[in-house]
Amino acid sequence: MTRIIKKIIIAIVLVGLVGGGYYYYKKQSTVQPDQLYRLQEITKGDIAHSVSANGTLNPVTLISVGTQVSGRVSKLYVDFNDKVEKGQKLLELDDSLFAAQIAQSQGNVRNTQASVELAKANEARMRTLFAQEYVSKQELDQAVQALKSSRAQLETAQAQLSRDQTNLSYSIIRSPVSGIVIARLVDVGQTVAASFQTPELIKIAQDLSKMQIDTSYAEADIGNIKVGQPAKFNVDAFPNRNFEGVVKQVRLNPTVTTNVVTYDVVISVDNPEQILLPGMTAYVNIVVAKHDKVLLVPNAALRFKPKQDEDQTSKTTSGDSQGQGRSKKKTGKEDVSNGKIFVIKDGKLSPVHVKVGISDGRFTEITSDSLKEGDKVIVGENQSNNDAPASVGSNMRFRMF
Repeated sequence: MTRIIKKIIIAIVLVGLVGGGYYYYKKQSTVQPDQLYRLQEITKGDIAHSVSANGTLNPVTLISVGTQVSGRVSKLYVDFNDKVEKGQKLLELDDSLFAAQIAQSQGNVRNTQASVELAKANEARMRTLFAQEYVSKQELDQAVQALKSSRAQLETAQAQLSRDQTNLSYSIIRSPVSGIVIARLVDVGQTVAASFQTPELIKIAQDLSKMQIDTSYAEADIGNIKVGQPAKFNVDAFPNRNFEGVVKQVRLNPTVTTNVVTYDVVISVDNPEQILLPGMTAYVNIVVAKHDKVLLVPNAALRFKPKQDEDQTSKTTSGDSQGQGRSKKKTGKEDVSNGKIFVIKDGKLSPVHVKVGISDGRFTEITSDSLKEGDKVIVGENQSNNDAPASVGSNMRFRMF
């Protein structure tokens, strides 16, 4: 009897030792939540939502200087980057033909002036003879008509002379505004023809201290863009510097490219240092909404889905795709104002449904009261625990190596 009791006691002790060892091993093997998942605190701060697009810097006023007459460029007075004043000579065309036309027109004027003088003398003579009844009324009328015709021919010749003199003045191209030459499209000796349209000779930017950016925004973003909204942009020439501007105009003329509709948005930019040059590519961000002192959650927390949820979602999608399709047809579109965030609660993953606001690409505003500042949310899983379950603590599976 005593031997049996001893065996029972020894068995109980062994079972206790095994149980205690197992308990100790299990306790030591339990992975802490901060080791299994990457956590990040919810913060409070300011957030701004912006829409982005690329654009091109251009002068506010760009004058294309052309010519109304044809000819060969004989003299050139300006070059790239030259500052010019209004009325300053830019270039001259060969005026040989214009001078010859003026000489011809002057001869026609003198000829018609002589005809007018003769017709005037004949008309006076006829009036004297008609008063003495030596000529008929018809002969007097013919003399008067000849005088009027000669005067009309003189006016025509004088108009021709004025036109030729104007064409001669057009052979000297002058600057219509004060500004900077940003393009010269002709050289000395080049012939320009103005038969059908005015050719471009020189381009002048009136004021480079005032610039504008022409950008193209998609129709999905254009509804949030209003005149007067602030804009920030960068250029490749100064990658570490931020520039600011203001939305000046949202042009109503759409551009359709491969079924994509875009609208031109003009950004007004001050350029007092004149370091922003025409033609530079600008990467523009227009702030369309801004909220201050709101709860901010990392976007990674809204994107995080535990493996169990992903597997269940995959099965549900494959098994009930038709039902989901019917549901989407009824609702029209998903409610993008709702989101789901996972937190650690009682050693397990616990989803928290929240209402979201604007986002800046890194953080998103949450407007619900289910979370508060300082709460830790899951933003991802640690790479060393990719096979870990969605819960921690006593329900955790073990892998033996």
